[in-house]
Amino acid sequence: MRLLPSLLISLSLAFAPLAAHAEEETASPPAALDEKTVEAIMARAVDEVIRPGYRDFHASAGRLTAAMNTLCGEASAPAFDAARGAFTDTIKAWSRIEIVRVGPVIEKNRFERILFYPDRKSTGLKQVQATLASGDEKDTDVDYVATKSVAIQGLGALEYILHGTGAETLTQEKSGFRCRYGAAVAGNIESIAAGLVDIWEKPDGIQAAWKHPGPDNPEFRTGGEAITALLGILVHGVETVRDQRLEIFYKGTQPKPRTAIYWRSGNTFVSITANLEGLKTLFDTSGISDLLPAEKKSVAGEIDTLLDGLLAAAPTIDADVAKSVETPAERQKIELLLAETRDLILRLNDDLGGALGLTAGFSFSDGD
Repeated sequence: MRLLPSLLISLSLAFAPLAAHAEEETASPPAALDEKTVEAIMARAVDEVIRPGYRDFHASAGRLTAAMNTLCGEASAPAFDAARGAFTDTIKAWSRIEIVRVGPVIEKNRFERILFYPDRKSTGLKQVQATLASGDEKDTDVDYVATKSVAIQGLGALEYILHGTGAETLTQEKSGFRCRYGAAVAGNIESIAAGLVDIWEKPDGIQAAWKHPGPDNPEFRTGGEAITALLGILVHGVETVRDQRLEIFYKGTQPKPRTAIYWRSGNTFVSITANLEGLKTLFDTSGISDLLPAEKKSVAGEIDTLLDGLLAAAPTIDADVAKSVETPAERQKIELLLAETRDLILRLNDDLGGALGLTAGFSFSDGD
């Protein structure tokens, strides 16, 4: 515990230069975006971040399916631990790429089929419990699971199967219904991931549209539209961390730890950390800051400093969300994340977007 004050002080000092959002200086209108630079940025975003992100998610989901099938066949404690470990790895892989909430992943309910959250009315929980209670053999078939409610065919459903009430039966009965339903859910997630990889890997498909804006392009008619979309991923990604990952359980005077994502498996801050990793990777690797004029280059360093500070803080918070909201020292760290994600949104939206001329009449924060 002696290290905790030092950690908080260190993090506070790291964020201190950025705490006060300086008033914007009067400046001449930004120059038009260089189209070749835009194409290079979009190519890096697609080829070095988005496509590898979906490939990693697909590979991880494949290992999860294999681990679930092994668990069903063995019903052993080691196989159970391995399945839970594979589940955590898949959460990490998904959380890094889930920041991309545009394009094919939001078509055909793919995103919700992978992750139905937030679930404010506990729809998923009730439906998963009903499925387990029914024991309907059709629910052990991957193709059939894919036709059912989005609330019971993704990561939320599998978390309950592996970590919810009755999960211990997975080590007591070989080829039990609960396990086979879980294997079908894992297989469904793998199938959706495979579909996303296929779509993004087609050279004349979505990747080409993202990399080459133009008047006949179905996605982006100009470089400005493409960069606006890329910046929107960053801004909305941070907003999601703040609004749907942190404030959803930690807002007001009465925290609600059981509304946190992945609280049963202790993966709340694992997921948040991976979200932040995905955001930093996209920001740094795409090179979107290359578009900044010389007098605004410091904006990129400020954004990176904020991201680095958040990435240093998030993994140190107690994995047990209930304990994290009850412990003053842990609450301080959560409050720090909330404060700095708000600042990061301003840096991205106002400072970076403003310097690129993308915020006039457009507010990423409002989702317009």
